Amino acid sequence: MPLLESQPESQRRFGTFGGVFTPTLLTILGVIMYLREGWVIGNAGLLGGFLIIALAYAITICTGLSMSSITSNLRIGAGGAYAIISQSLGLEIGGSLGIPRYLSQALAITLYIFGFREAWLWVFPGHPGFLVDVAVFLLLWGIAYKSADLAIRVQYLVMAIIGVSLLSIALAAFTGSMQYDLSEVALWGRFPGAPETDFSGASFWVVFAVFFPAATGIMAGANMSGDLKDPRRSIAVGTMAAIGVSLVIYLLLGYWVARSATPQELVSNYYVMVEKAYWGPAVIAGVFGATFSSALASMVGAARIMQAMGSHQVVPRSTWVGRLTRRGEPRNAMLITGGIVFVSMLLRDLNAIAPLITIFFLVTYAMLNVVVLVEHSLGLISFRPLLRVPPMVPVIGVVGSVFVMFIIDPVLSLLSAAVVVAFYVFLINRKIDAPFEDVRSGLFMAFSEWAAKKAAALPTKQERAWKPNLLIPVDDPTAFRGAFALVENIARAKGAVKLFGIRCASAPADLSTQLDRLKRAYRERGVFATATMLDHESFAKGVISGMQVLHGGFFRPNIVFLGTPRGAAQEHSYGHLIRTASALGMGTLIYAPHAEAALGQRSRINVWIRDRSPDWVLRWNVGNLDLSVLTAYTLMRSWNASLRILAVIRSEEDRPGAAYFLERLVDLARIPDTETVVASGDFIRYVPEAPPADLSIFGLADDPDFDFMRAMVRDTGGSCLFVRDSGRENVFA
Repeated sequence: MPLLESQPESQRRFGTFGGVFTPTLLTILGVIMYLREGWVIGNAGLLGGFLIIALAYAITICTGLSMSSITSNLRIGAGGAYAIISQSLGLEIGGSLGIPRYLSQALAITLYIFGFREAWLWVFPGHPGFLVDVAVFLLLWGIAYKSADLAIRVQYLVMAIIGVSLLSIALAAFTGSMQYDLSEVALWGRFPGAPETDFSGASFWVVFAVFFPAATGIMAGANMSGDLKDPRRSIAVGTMAAIGVSLVIYLLLGYWVARSATPQELVSNYYVMVEKAYWGPAVIAGVFGATFSSALASMVGAARIMQAMGSHQVVPRSTWVGRLTRRGEPRNAMLITGGIVFVSMLLRDLNAIAPLITIFFLVTYAMLNVVVLVEHSLGLISFRPLLRVPPMVPVIGVVGSVFVMFIIDPVLSLLSAAVVVAFYVFLINRKIDAPFEDVRSGLFMAFSEWAAKKAAALPTKQERAWKPNLLIPVDDPTAFRGAFALVENIARAKGAVKLFGIRCASAPADLSTQLDRLKRAYRERGVFATATMLDHESFAKGVISGMQVLHGGFFRPNIVFLGTPRGAAQEHSYGHLIRTASALGMGTLIYAPHAEAALGQRSRINVWIRDRSPDWVLRWNVGNLDLSVLTAYTLMRSWNASLRILAVIRSEEDRPGAAYFLERLVDLARIPDTETVVASGDFIRYVPEAPPADLSIFGLADDPDFDFMRAMVRDTGGSCLFVRDSGRENVFA
């Protein structure tokens, strides 16, 4: 795999405002805002209406935060929520949700077209309804088929139209439309119902179910994930900004209509906003714009979901479906989407399945929150989002989404669950080979032997499931005391410690008892530790035998932790020991403590990188640096320390390449607040002049230079850690 940035820059061309904020805001500010919010306030009263809005937005905000958190942890591809769920829980679960999600998105386009037609016929009652539908469909599909750029530009125009409609309402408010004082406004309504049911009555939850689809537009921006320049930032900022702006608009509109019309007017006249506005045609134009923009955003987003599933071999004829133009347009997926929308238009009435569309949106919401809960509970190092949310946020999102599903329609909710399960079984039988890692191995490792075998059978190296499992060879527990805290701090992030006592000639008689004490001490500090003994004539040979034996286990160690050798004989054997560890897929850490400074204040860590010139290209295989950075990150979290990464170059000509390398390394490794330093000159001479640290981390060769190690301890004035990768960890996972 060459470079991490696999998608051409031309396919990632939208920023936060155009790619996320605009389509999300316009989808939320839809026809319900214009034609149903007044009815909601008329039924529920001002406080009841505000409570309905608050409950709906509580679910939306929690889901938006969960989605923002998980996208800040992924290099998300195309497909929005489908991509997020697939990259976290696997393609089978992602596809089982993605297919009904795509179909509901496509059918939602038809509903938006029908909504546009109803508003059009209210203004022009003599026009043929079907021709209006076809004309709107062709215009929508033509814009979306041409390019997403054109769709975004059209949405800017629609945003201006909606802005004018809201301005018309604001002018009405300032010119006397709010004729009723708050004392005259009903704070809690009588829930008379709707004109269609002859005002036979309604309930709080029925009114809530009518309003809630207004809050289901937050995926519009995430659907553009494959076209965003910086999806990790844009999805979070754009989505949450759109949610916040729309919430303020809904609350202000609710307050305005409550003071501008009587409850009887609000429940009996869906176009009350048109009549009460300063200039009614502006609000009618807003209705047209809202339905049109929602349909356009759904058309663009649905095609991208289908294309993403095609690129992952989830749907039939995937190669053709997943094809993109040179500009990154999913033209083939757009043809399929247009066909589905046109056929559904022929049915003329989708009211019966409208609740099912909303329920599939809610299923997606629930699963996005589940993804965050799963990642939180596993505690894997690969889950280090730039935006962390408390676990209660996704809990509220899951519970709220499921609750609303069954409020809307319990039967359809069960049917939707059955559909998802059916698609899951179908995709499991297809045995899709995912092109990316997910956290399923972390789940399997946490379960029984069945789960362990399942994880071991997965085809990839499971770099996302990596965590430090240290093998600690001990023949003298007294000498190990100085490293006790360091090992604890490395392993505390859900890692483990395997104390491996080697009973050789130099070992104390009570070695086994002392190991048990160390094991209990680690467990008391929240670090899972085990201990075992091996009789052997020499320390080095005992370590190698232990590594070879433990290599056959499932939860085998992936790092061997060593102290500095005691004597020339141990120095001579370390090279063979390190090479054996590498051959067995284990990394190596050699801890060289400073006799006086020890670990100091544990407030600063330096990671050193030697000159890579002329090749400062960041690749997936970063080259004996993964374990160094991951170890530094775990210590940074344990100590609440600051991290500095230093590169020493021989020539000033290499400074731009080295600086960019460090900048991209920090960004893609998702390690914020990390200082980077590029210095020129001789590596050995620069070390004493470098900014000081409590722990300095250096790379380790197969044949270690112990004179160099001693010099680094002396020149840095602090303890040092020398690190050799195993090749199975990855800082970008």
